[in-house]
Amino acid sequence: MHAYSQDLRDRILGALDRGEGPTAIARRFEVSRMWVYQVRKRWKEEGQRHSLPMGGYRRSRIAHKEAQIRQWIEATPDLTLVELSERLAAEGIQIKVPALWHQLNKWGLSFKKNPARQRAIAHRRTSGTN
Repeated sequence: MHAYSQDLRDRILGALDRGEGPTAIARRFEVSRMWVYQVRKRWKEEGQRHSLPMGGYRRSRIAHKEAQIRQWIEATPDLTLVELSERLAAEGIQIKVPALWHQLNKWGLSFKKNPARQRAIAHRRTSGTN
């Protein structure tokens, strides 16, 4: 979704200055009546004719812990995301598993199946064919 153009905002504010009603303006410019009210309110209260920035950068709550998390994973390679989340909770950082995975993925850290599990699967395959 994109913000309406500045030209459209200027034309709507011009129409309001000429005394046209918000409903008529909304019909003519094919926008919602509520949006016309919002543009007018922002102009009167804040003196702003432009749109607010959309979206934005969200800082990670665990960015400052990257080195420590990497050490934990290096020391215990089969550490699960739940266990990692619990360790962070013990340090006062509440983070859900999907958000934790997203950040680890950004850092290029992945959780592969551990070697013990791979050996167990391989053992079952060979023992079943004998």
